[in-house]
Amino acid sequence: MTDTRERLLDAARRLYAERGLDAVSLREINQAAGARNATAVQYHFTDRAGIVRAIFARHSPQVDAGRHALLDAIEAAGETDLRAFAAALVRPLAALLADEDGRRFLQLWADVVNRPDPIIPAAVLDDPADSLCRWRALVEPLLAADAARLHRRFTAILHASIELARRARSGPHADDRLFTSYLIDVITAVLAAPVSEETRRLAAERDAVRARRPHP
Repeated sequence: MTDTRERLLDAARRLYAERGLDAVSLREINQAAGARNATAVQYHFTDRAGIVRAIFARHSPQVDAGRHALLDAIEAAGETDLRAFAAALVRPLAALLADEDGRRFLQLWADVVNRPDPIIPAAVLDDPADSLCRWRALVEPLLAADAARLHRRFTAILHASIELARRARSGPHADDRLFTSYLIDVITAVLAAPVSEETRRLAAERDAVRARRPHP
């Protein structure tokens, strides 16, 4: 049973990285894993969201451990430099560029993040024990109120995911240090960028329209 489960996860991660979540059926995952039972995916994971959660569970401990260590150091030093927080977002994920399984996960992670409708319930991705949730909480007080209200932290997460996936698809590379440092620079700029008067005005107009809508 364990061998079948692991083969299914390996096959799903590879196929999702190659073709994207929406282009891969559960049947194809079964076939690629060499599973004899046509309902093996459903037996082990119930559905696609269950497979994605299981793949995340493989890689999240490494990412969380690295990010928590960086955030511990930031808090211990009383750091308020946004670049330190940008590094805490990027570096634990960039470390996965070093191996093929990690590169495949980065492509899946970007696919999950960059979707209009979540494939995984928000309660899973917003677990308070998750290092990304801790990162978001620590960064928020450093942002201007308008920037926080306009979801600047999510913009940083989204851009990081897209760039890391792009790098993963083009890899392996002999050295990812320059890419990682430059991406940290860009994420720092995203977090620190001022909100323009135009954007502030349009956001206020949007909020006013929302306020006038009847509540269910």
